[in-house]
Amino acid sequence: MTQSLLQTVDSNNELDNTFDTAELIIRYLEHLELDYVFGVPGGAIEPLYNALARSKRQGKLRPINACHEAAAAYMADGYFRETGKLGVCIATSGPGATNLITGIACAYDNSIPMLAITGQPAIPSFGKGALQESACSGVNVVGMLRHCTRYNSFVSHQHQLETKLANALLTAYQAKGPTHLSIPVDILRQRLQIEQPRFNLANKIHKKLSIIDEDSVEELVFILEGLNDRPVFFIGCGAAEAIEAIMMLVDLTGALFVTTPDAKGLINPLHHAYRGVFGLGGHESASDTLQFNSGITMAFGSSFGEFASNRWSETLLNEKLIHIDDSSDNLLRSPMARLHVRGRILTICNRVIEQLLLRSKQLSIAAPSPLVKEQQNPNIMLQEPEKYASDATPIKPQRLMKELSERFPPNTRFLADAGNSMIWAPHYLQARNRREQQRYRPCEHRKDRRSGSGNWLRLTLNFAPMGWAIGAAVGVARGNSHCPTVCITGDGAYLMSGQEITIAAQEKLPVIFVILNDGVYGMVMHGQRLAGAEPIGFKLKAVNFAKLAEAMGIASHIIQSPDDFDRINLHKILSRKGPTLLDVRIDKEEVPPLASRLKSLGSIQ
Repeated sequence: MTQSLLQTVDSNNELDNTFDTAELIIRYLEHLELDYVFGVPGGAIEPLYNALARSKRQGKLRPINACHEAAAAYMADGYFRETGKLGVCIATSGPGATNLITGIACAYDNSIPMLAITGQPAIPSFGKGALQESACSGVNVVGMLRHCTRYNSFVSHQHQLETKLANALLTAYQAKGPTHLSIPVDILRQRLQIEQPRFNLANKIHKKLSIIDEDSVEELVFILEGLNDRPVFFIGCGAAEAIEAIMMLVDLTGALFVTTPDAKGLINPLHHAYRGVFGLGGHESASDTLQFNSGITMAFGSSFGEFASNRWSETLLNEKLIHIDDSSDNLLRSPMARLHVRGRILTICNRVIEQLLLRSKQLSIAAPSPLVKEQQNPNIMLQEPEKYASDATPIKPQRLMKELSERFPPNTRFLADAGNSMIWAPHYLQARNRREQQRYRPCEHRKDRRSGSGNWLRLTLNFAPMGWAIGAAVGVARGNSHCPTVCITGDGAYLMSGQEITIAAQEKLPVIFVILNDGVYGMVMHGQRLAGAEPIGFKLKAVNFAKLAEAMGIASHIIQSPDDFDRINLHKILSRKGPTLLDVRIDKEEVPPLASRLKSLGSIQ
């Protein structure tokens, strides 16, 4: 069929009052005002791409191709984190679908709303050895995804589609996780005798419920009124929407606060009450603050996973804990807590602020602290501050974090990949202060908090696949190309997923890929050394990633010392319509703060 004939067929479809099943799916995504669908095309989902082509011509949805389906899911993940809009990823049947699984599992373990759609061969071919069949009579993709999705269904008839699609979309948002539909290609092609989608989901999806446990809120206020010692706040990434209100509570109660590694990007590290990161890559000051806390600990939006809780430390998880969360699953992780307060965290914080201000004359804790205080130097928290300022060659990874902190503008989004990157970054990476102190008033819903787009440092702690940050950075930048996006990744992770830099080039996205190039799997090498294990399997082939980028037509620079940063034009890099690769030759002998990880494995005591 010629291109002109294809366009004629598409034009006829656009004029037709009815449409096929694939078109119905795209119409629903359009109604949710999504911008992109991430995936890799294939025969079993060809009707979806036909519908996407029509949507693209109308200036609506546009497909973003990935090099690998797992990266498509990572891109959808990053897109949601930046925009608050649902991340959608699609893949063909068989290996296309199984390639998605790691990205879907990562979203599941990190509570990222996502819709995954996979294709199937035509139903009459089931059980006959059809190419890439992945239904119940072949490689059962629906069965594989059962344990890492919030909703997971096979569409066996066109009349099931609309209801199951609505269920998948609503569940993704409301249950905060990925959902999956597996749809045979003949179902996608079938014509539907309807003129428009039947369900208006937008007003149901975007409505924020403010239901809270009023009795528990009243008990919390009572506890705060009776405090003689300043509380400690433990802030998780699930508290993104409420972070301004939490900072108001810090001032009202005189609290100190610490964060999980993935919540550091929500706060100002220069804040006078900040005591550092607790957990993987954390600071001794944070551990000491919790250990010597004589008052209560108030936890906001944390699942208390291994990396966030410093291996379920009893300095955090004890009877002094008050756990505030909207997730019943998260609350199940703290049965020892003195009090559970369930509900929307922003609403709870606003209610507590109102009550404390009404009763301020009765407070036994210290009076509200001044709104503006002298900012502290966060460098005093660092494990090895002298290496943070080291001029040595090859560059110390600690010094690399300093250069990234100081050279990139305040609106930069940093993503740290699994491996040593996710240890170096939360410990040593700082950010220029973007937050103005605000006067006391209950916080209204802030657009940049809906998705956590105010989070300048993003990690994936729980499932933590290597290469996540590479795809997620593309999704973040595609969701917002006006802010610099910096992907901090290791050479091992880049060898797994580095081809996705070509997608950033195709999309003309200003992503800076910073590769910690040391020729080893760093976490493995240092873990083996610290544990006294056999030194095996950690070496990588030396690769000149700058040359590799050059072969792809992508700008690149080799960084061997701090002085090399002075030789690159950062303004030009940030203004470039396309990615830049920094091949950073780091000192592989530098040991990141990973003791908590080794303890969890039983490698050290």
